[in-house]
Amino acid sequence: MSQKMNEYGQPIGETVSEWGPAQLPPRVLMQGRFCRLEPLDILTHVDELFEAFSSGEAGGLWTYMPMGPFAEVAELKSWMDAACAGEDPVFYAVINELTGKAVGFASYLRINPAVGLIEVGFIVFSPQLQKTAMATEAMYLMMRCVFDELGYRRYEWKCDALNAPSRKAALRFGFSFDGIFEQATIYKGRNRDTAWYSILDRDWPTMKTAFTQWLAEDNFDEQGQQKQVLSQPLAKAQSNQV
Repeated sequence: MSQKMNEYGQPIGETVSEWGPAQLPPRVLMQGRFCRLEPLDILTHVDELFEAFSSGEAGGLWTYMPMGPFAEVAELKSWMDAACAGEDPVFYAVINELTGKAVGFASYLRINPAVGLIEVGFIVFSPQLQKTAMATEAMYLMMRCVFDELGYRRYEWKCDALNAPSRKAALRFGFSFDGIFEQATIYKGRNRDTAWYSILDRDWPTMKTAFTQWLAEDNFDEQGQQKQVLSQPLAKAQSNQV
């Protein structure tokens, strides 16, 4: 495709004429098959979240987060009171459909409807949620809301560049690696180089097909184990974008 030029012979970006602005994320229920996302309510969810975050396998859960760990439920509640009640970030609790209990949370943040930019972050998944169909579905529900319902152009994921599990998860969920911003911030007295990832609206239709294929009931056996890994339909979808 030829580069668009202005009257001075300078290359410029394509005109954005049939878009936006996007909408602010609403505090509404997002229903899935394995889980649902509920607007985070401190009184409703804090005890269940503290219990989920305090399991014996939760060591290191807060290493790459700007908050935590929390030794007592009152400490978690205090942080939630200060951080989770505003308009940005907008937090959602991940509820296990089988137990009805909160097992993690995530948020939309750095929300800029005017240019169609939004980020997913403050993702804290307890051991009961990590590496499960619930985790994948929770991320899918948030993506679907961003692109299909709210009309954003770019969806971002950022993490400490040393956080290998988060970087692996970003790629597994279909985000593309954008690069490393060195010395991007300081948290817990430590330097953080930030790894950036993104999904663009033009990539979403094929990615949505891949997610719905993976989440379909016939992709799981009687024990609830996946028959096809998510990377297979996503790889196929991404190859079709080239």
